[in-house]
Parts: sequence; structure tokens; C-alpha cells
Amino acid sequence: MPRELAVFGILIPTLLPIFLASLLLQGALDWALGHAGLYRRMWHPALVRLCLLVCIFSALTLAFYS
Repeated sequence: MPRELAVFGILIPTLLPIFLASLLLQGALDWALGHAGLYRRMWHPALVRLCLLVCIFSALTLAFYS
């Protein structure tokens, strides 16, 4: 995967679309976990959400760059 993408003549790093995709995936997973009632059993739901985002972003980055 190239390090930069050209979008209308503007170079953007490839980590930006990966981060946006991970935000969408985390939002869908957050919605599903919220409706399942899992966040009521967590000590700190905001930390769980942040950890999920970091894990999803790391997994997508490793999948694209390895």
C-alpha cells in the first residue's frame, strides 16, 4: 500500500482512511454492545470504547501494511 494517496491533487496519508474506517467499525460495534447491555457491566465504558478503537485501528493498520 502506498504511503500517500492523491485525492483531487491533495496528498493524504494512508492512515487517515484507515482511521476513518476504524471509527465507522467502532461506531457499529459500540452500537451493538450498547444495545446488548454490555456497557452496564463495565467499570469504565469510555475506556472500553477507547480500547476498542485502538484495537480496531491497530488490526486494520497491520492488515494493510504487512
